Amino acid sequence: MIQNDNQATSFLQQPMDQIVDFKKMFKPLFRYKWRILTFSVLVSVLVSFFLLSMTPIFSATSTLLIESEQAKAIKIDEVYGINSGQQEYYLTQFEIIKSRTIAERVFNDLDLINHPTFNQPPSLLSQLKSNLKFVPKEQAGEFNVDENAVKQRLIEGFSKNISVSPVRNTQLVKISYESPDANLAALVSNAIGDTYILSQLEAKSGMTHKANVWLGGRLEELRLKLDESENRLEEFKINNGLIDVEGVTALDAKELESLRDEITLARSRKAQADSFMSVVQRYGATDISRLESLPEVTSHQSIQNVKREVVLVERKVSELEQVYGPKHPKMIAAYAELATVEKNLHRQITRLVQGIEDEAKTAAQKLQDLQAQFNDSKGSYQNLSSIDTDYRRLVREIDTNQQLFESFLARQKETEVTGDFDSPIARFTDRAVVPLLPVKPKKKVLVLLTFFASLVFGGVVVLLLEALNDTVKSNEDVEKLLAQRALGYIPKANKKASFEDINFAFYDKNLPLHSEAVRTIRTSISLMSIGGDLNTIEVTSSVPNEGKTNVSMNLAFAYSTMEKVLLIDADLRKSSLGVRFGLPTYQPGLANLLAKTDTVENCIISNIKPNVDIMPAGAIPLNPQELLSSETFADLLAELKKSYTKIIIDTPPVHAVSDALVISSKCDAVVVVVKSANTRIDAIKMTLAKINQARGKVVGVVLNQFNTKEAKHYNGDYGYYQAYGQDYAIKQDNEKAS
Repeated sequence: MIQNDNQATSFLQQPMDQIVDFKKMFKPLFRYKWRILTFSVLVSVLVSFFLLSMTPIFSATSTLLIESEQAKAIKIDEVYGINSGQQEYYLTQFEIIKSRTIAERVFNDLDLINHPTFNQPPSLLSQLKSNLKFVPKEQAGEFNVDENAVKQRLIEGFSKNISVSPVRNTQLVKISYESPDANLAALVSNAIGDTYILSQLEAKSGMTHKANVWLGGRLEELRLKLDESENRLEEFKINNGLIDVEGVTALDAKELESLRDEITLARSRKAQADSFMSVVQRYGATDISRLESLPEVTSHQSIQNVKREVVLVERKVSELEQVYGPKHPKMIAAYAELATVEKNLHRQITRLVQGIEDEAKTAAQKLQDLQAQFNDSKGSYQNLSSIDTDYRRLVREIDTNQQLFESFLARQKETEVTGDFDSPIARFTDRAVVPLLPVKPKKKVLVLLTFFASLVFGGVVVLLLEALNDTVKSNEDVEKLLAQRALGYIPKANKKASFEDINFAFYDKNLPLHSEAVRTIRTSISLMSIGGDLNTIEVTSSVPNEGKTNVSMNLAFAYSTMEKVLLIDADLRKSSLGVRFGLPTYQPGLANLLAKTDTVENCIISNIKPNVDIMPAGAIPLNPQELLSSETFADLLAELKKSYTKIIIDTPPVHAVSDALVISSKCDAVVVVVKSANTRIDAIKMTLAKINQARGKVVGVVLNQFNTKEAKHYNGDYGYYQAYGQDYAIKQDNEKAS
């Protein structure tokens, strides 16, 4: 809250000139509102006449449905190369509709070159060019426009009037055509859709025919290749004596596998025999007792059977020894049986060793034979495998050619079937009808837009000119921009008023506003004299034609109602005061007095108006500035103050010559006249600065030729004088009548 209060306080403490005055900003709009409105009305009327002269344009629209998947008897997308699922498909179709090819085809089909819309008579410029006789032949040939070029330009203009707009999120597209002829607009809109559909069907048919021709040529080539590959296979079979290559290679593979197994078994047996023989050779073939303990011997079936008998006999002998003595017949028989069994065991071991030795030799021989047979079979199998590889390659070639031939044959049959099936890529959902009302120009809308646009444009121009206008236009501008007192203004005279009416408007009872404005200036100057007398008042301006002489005369007339006034024309270079009062040009005046060639009595015209005496400029001297800066002029003023309580001095403009600066230091007050809305601010500021440097006392600024009619519309203060002036005039007339 404290922060908000501080912000509010700081805002209130800001200078008033920093606050944007929107009312003042828009005052120019109120001042020139009737001009802006008149401008807008005139522009709108001109636009209305222009719109009435314009040819109305009609627009007809047809709607097409472009199908993403066309109806097909057989799908042959591979032949047509169309991928309607692509996102770019519809955009492509839209561009085809807008293409120059479609437009040119429609233009030719409808024979639009002879249509009145396009077959316009030549323009005036073209006729003038064709009728030029002074142009050389080389240049004259350039004007002979080629018919083809004319047609191409007509087609380009025709294409520009075609518009294609897709309907969002649908497969619909709208085709519009604009033309001054309503019937032609509908005809062209429908013709574009028909031509697009027909062109797509023709393209499809042409593509099918091209595919048939190409497939037919390829089929013949593939048939020849298939026959050639089959002939090569038959020749290969004959040359290699093959009937069933696959069966032969299978048998050879099984034979090699069987031989490989037998070799493995033979190697195992030979290894076992060699291992046993190495043990026998290490222990000796006669050491039966040691051989008997070998696992290779004991594990043999025959040895195990004999040893089983030996064990039985030994058990029998052991049992008999417990009963009988050694010489008992049963014991003798048992010992004999035991010896027989042991002998049989030794014999079986000997046979086993001999058999294993024979087996080792047989296994080695068999292994050698199997290895030789395997090597022979392997070589024959490798030769047969190479033949099989070539055979399979030829078979694969036949299969490939067969597949290609069958595939191309199927494609040809498909294209033959679909060649007679015309499926349109698009169809009409709505055909264009003849429009009843034109689409442009939209006269009411354009006139309203023109009116408001011109209204805004006029307002912007006024504001822009107002912003760029750096002149003084009101008493407020005098005080804010020049930092001077605004003494008042002199109303702008009527344009029909004569020169004499303007000069003596103060005495015109029909212009009470003028006299009241002058009296207001007099009052403002009189208020400045409080605390000191303002006997001599210099009236000057920045540049010529600002009305300083007229202001001088009006001030003299205003003061004359209260005191004796002397009006001096100090513009010794371009005097005009004597002429305004009707004095002859040879009338002596100020220049004569300063040159001491005449007397004061001869140079002053008394009572030229009630209580108004005038001293004209007199003869134009060669050195006016030296005369005005002399002590003679100062002495003259001092002498004249004795006879007149008010002396009004009309001086030249400050920027023209420096005479006014010389006089300013000799006067009690300086009044600067500014032509309203005419003199630039920088020029006025420079004038004030020069007067201050010359030690002149500027008491204020008077606005001359002020337009009160415009001012009172946006600032009512200027209108008050009108009412008061009228009341005053009525009062004076009543007093005189009584």
